[in-house]
Amino acid sequence: MKVEAALPVGFLDPLPPEERAALNRARNIVGNNVLVVAPEKVDASSTGVVSSCKQFWKAGDYEGIDNGFAAGHTVGMDHVRVHPKFLHSNATSHKWALGAFAELLDNAMDEVCNGATYVSADVLDNKKEKGKMILVEDNGGGMTPDKMRACMSLGYSAKSKLANTIGQYGNGFKTSSMRLGADVIVFSRCRGRDGISTTQSVGMLSYTFLRSTGKEDIVVPMIDFVKREETWEMLVRSSVDDWKRNSDTIVQWSPYESEEDLIQQFELLNDQGTRIIIYNLWEDEEGATELDFDTDPQDIQIRGVSRDEKKIEMAKEYPNSRHFLTYQHSLRSYASILYLRLSPGFRIILRGKDIEHHNLVNDMMLSEEIMYRPQPIGDQTSQDPNAVAQVTIGFVKDAKHHIDIQGFNVYHKNRLIKPFWRVWNAAGSDGRGVIGVLEANFVEPAHDKQGFERTIILARLEARLVVMQKKYWSSNCHLIGYAKRRNIKSSVSPEKETNASAKSKSCSRFSSTSHTTCPDKSKWKSTGPEHEKGPVLSPIQEMNQTMLRETQQACMSNRKTGQFPGNTVVKMEDTVSNSREENHSTKNSLQQAYQYEKDRNKNLEGQLKAAQKLISDLNNNHDNLARMLIEERRRRDKEEESLRNRLKDASDTIEKLVNKVRLLENKNAYTSIKRER
Repeated sequence: MKVEAALPVGFLDPLPPEERAALNRARNIVGNNVLVVAPEKVDASSTGVVSSCKQFWKAGDYEGIDNGFAAGHTVGMDHVRVHPKFLHSNATSHKWALGAFAELLDNAMDEVCNGATYVSADVLDNKKEKGKMILVEDNGGGMTPDKMRACMSLGYSAKSKLANTIGQYGNGFKTSSMRLGADVIVFSRCRGRDGISTTQSVGMLSYTFLRSTGKEDIVVPMIDFVKREETWEMLVRSSVDDWKRNSDTIVQWSPYESEEDLIQQFELLNDQGTRIIIYNLWEDEEGATELDFDTDPQDIQIRGVSRDEKKIEMAKEYPNSRHFLTYQHSLRSYASILYLRLSPGFRIILRGKDIEHHNLVNDMMLSEEIMYRPQPIGDQTSQDPNAVAQVTIGFVKDAKHHIDIQGFNVYHKNRLIKPFWRVWNAAGSDGRGVIGVLEANFVEPAHDKQGFERTIILARLEARLVVMQKKYWSSNCHLIGYAKRRNIKSSVSPEKETNASAKSKSCSRFSSTSHTTCPDKSKWKSTGPEHEKGPVLSPIQEMNQTMLRETQQACMSNRKTGQFPGNTVVKMEDTVSNSREENHSTKNSLQQAYQYEKDRNKNLEGQLKAAQKLISDLNNNHDNLARMLIEERRRRDKEEESLRNRLKDASDTIEKLVNKVRLLENKNAYTSIKRER
């Protein structure tokens, strides 16, 4: 139903500047909401804000103070605000806590080019809140104040254009730290160079602070210091009061009791480096921390469904398969295979003990190497010559025990993306024990770096890996105790078996009269010096010549002895006649076998061409369907974006109308009161 309403003249005109300012003050909208923090702590009970939840998957259930949205203004222009709940929803991309740990290790690995020689992960005691904290520290180049602010922001990344770095989306630090705990504080020291002074900065991204104070924007307090000669001084970006407010807020919501304790953390860094401390760690339904720090004092493990006690016991019995059995719950096991190669001299330290880098190839036996080069898609004419993957495939050394271990470790730019990717889900025991390793830089990883984007190139890679595993398994499974798989191509047809049987009987009959053996197909052609003595003879010609030589030898023997029995010549003629009949029968059998093989080969060639055509058609159909799906997704996303924009425009219009109605009502009320007076 369409509703029409007549609006007063000038109703939709912009508000005067003074009225707009009064309205903004009434709604308590902050003009610039980045890095500005009130020094005092807001009492959650007085504002009606729900206290922080310590379970990660429930931590996003809260609203702001006014349960609404108000657009902020900067120099007269609207800008999008980011609610603190986005920190939680953004972190849910990490379903697996160890995947979040890997993001922090990646950042340290990227600092190798700036001189980093180690990354250390450890567990600290939170003396202020009586809990555990996670420390991730490296001695890389550190961050300048500007880089620190980019690190705390969303989507800023200077690594996406660098060839030898892992990070590219500018989102890993935020998602990983918020996945492990509610709060994170970062200390970083950057050595001065090229005329720039040495600086140190501290920033705090605290979900607890934002939620407890009812913030409706992501506010990140930061303070900076600059070294002048041998003294550290405040680096003021706006005003001294703002610097002190940020410092007081950090001390109040950090795990440190005083500003002195806070500044003391920089002394644990040498000339350069970064120190990340995650606190208020997430808990499970039973109130215990999601991460287990007690089972192994030199490891960080996961509680719950990712931990399989049966696999842990199997890992003790089958040491060559321990990474497959333990990587899902053990950070030490996962980090040891996280990188395909480690830079010389670089160390990964977990709770004071070095993690020993492990290459899965060392767990293989009967390994093979296969080169895979992806095919261009559609009308793509040029292709990167380096877009090739060397696949190493083999049996795990424990495969003889017939345990169900299989999969491919797929790396991207040296980083493990798909651990033990199971591409072949065969019924029964087929495929067991086959593992592989490859580095596929031609496929794009997902944002959480725990999988790849589903593209045509990935689908083709997966299909090719299935073929590799099937072929390797069928060719080598008998070497580890499985029954040898039947090769269809080597099977013999019943008709061919009948011809071979007839041929065998014919040869045996001929052998009883002439004392010769049945000719072998391998002797039909002569090689080497024998070929130079004369033309190549057929089997029938060889048998005839053999019979002729034996007959001549018998005649010469009788002539020498003077013995010519009356029936000798008759017997010899009968023998020759029988031999000719045998030869004729053998010749017919060979001709029939030859014709059968010829017809069979022709039939197989036809089937092969038909199969190749079918495969080509299926590939084309697959590519067409994939393109249609991609186009449909793009069209849907575009339409959805258009609808969102229209909805936003409608919401803005409604909000403006409501504001003007309220303003008119206030004016009318004020006019009425004035008239009454």
